[in-house]
Amino acid sequence: MSETHPLTATRKEAAGIGAASEARPLRRPGWRCVGAVAVAAVVVPALAAAVLSLLRPGSVLGGEAVRSAAAVIFAGAYLALALGKVPGLSIDRAGVALVGGCLMVAAGALPLQEAYRAIDFDTITLLLGIMIVVASLRLSGFFALANAWIVRRAHRPIVLLAAIVAVSGVFSAFLVNDAICLVLAPLVLELTLSLKRRPTPYLLAVAMASNVGSVATITGNPQNMMIGSVSHIPYLHFAAMLAPVAFAGLLLTVLLIASIYPGEFVRGGRFTAALPAVHADRALVARALAAAGVMIALFFAGQPPAKAAIILGGLLLLTRRVKSEQVYAEIDWPLLLMFVGLFVIVAGAERALLTPGAVAAVGRLHLDRVPVLSLATAILSNLVSNVPAVLVLKPFIAPMRNHDAAWLAVAMASTLAGNFTVLGSVANLIVVQKAAACGVQIGFWDHFKVGAPLTALTMLFGTFWLWS
Repeated sequence: MSETHPLTATRKEAAGIGAASEARPLRRPGWRCVGAVAVAAVVVPALAAAVLSLLRPGSVLGGEAVRSAAAVIFAGAYLALALGKVPGLSIDRAGVALVGGCLMVAAGALPLQEAYRAIDFDTITLLLGIMIVVASLRLSGFFALANAWIVRRAHRPIVLLAAIVAVSGVFSAFLVNDAICLVLAPLVLELTLSLKRRPTPYLLAVAMASNVGSVATITGNPQNMMIGSVSHIPYLHFAAMLAPVAFAGLLLTVLLIASIYPGEFVRGGRFTAALPAVHADRALVARALAAAGVMIALFFAGQPPAKAAIILGGLLLLTRRVKSEQVYAEIDWPLLLMFVGLFVIVAGAERALLTPGAVAAVGRLHLDRVPVLSLATAILSNLVSNVPAVLVLKPFIAPMRNHDAAWLAVAMASTLAGNFTVLGSVANLIVVQKAAACGVQIGFWDHFKVGAPLTALTMLFGTFWLWS
């Protein structure tokens, strides 16, 4: 139970909250000026549009001011989301999304009632429910037990690598990859250090396998949850189409990491590990596992995922052994807040800026072809992150004739693209920052030399699989 706060701190650091590296620019006057100018460039047009709409409602000038303000807010918010911060300010991605959504409403790009309707509460509810289930599994000691089980059976580095990839990938397929990385990273780090093995390849396996495995289902990651909610693709159909891509990707993950670190895996000998002390409440483990199993069964049975997740998550709070506050501390509230703001930002931009001409121009890019859509999604995901990329693509995919195939391509590409660089997904950042806290440095090149070829190979396989 005592690791709740360190893990929560890690999640906050991954979201850009309170990180020392982001606090330093505040002491530089130059950065403060850049931040002030950037904020003014977004806020002033929004307030000007609001004033014009009040003074001259329905006028051409007021309409143009609203459209200009919406464009500036949208561009400014997405640039800040891509950077992860506003230079010179102590604001994270969640704050940027919230401020951007508020400015969209203030500028008149989106009435308040429409802003409420723009929020996809199915996605928020599903994510919250699964976070409660994962928190219950961790607090019960289940993941520590799973770690001990692996140690008892893996006596060679390559077997340990394969086990870590399998555990990270399979759990991420059903229980959100970011949450799984948050739980597994410290366990794998402790295990590899105790075995006197090189931690880096095993930690890369946690991050990359979690991204690859999460492509398999609607509940694997936040962007898939949004896609499932918007597209209404049945859970079973989604898994049938993308689980083979995830399986092939996990095999490639093991092969690539082993080939890039031959000294650790190809020439690595046997080892014997002393079992770590495991503190677990068997009754709570059984209860949390039963809830997770029922929840996943309901997903495949065709029940609405949001409904199944929040009901099972809520029932898990009914216990005398774990305080509710401990579960709440595990929930990534900033991520939920960021989603709310993003929904409003994109809806405001769509209402103010998405003209028939703009839709026709994007249509000429042939996004209805799986290879083109996959490549465009991968590039956009690495520019602005996968969740914002999916929201940007949403209005262009909805009218496509082969609607389901397009959404599956977006789910595949936006997820697999997260392995390209260390900044490609929050899962990567969680693992890197958890390692750094224990003195293990995973640099950009350490990740890139595995992540770039893995992204290319898995994207090629996934595109071929969906296209054929």
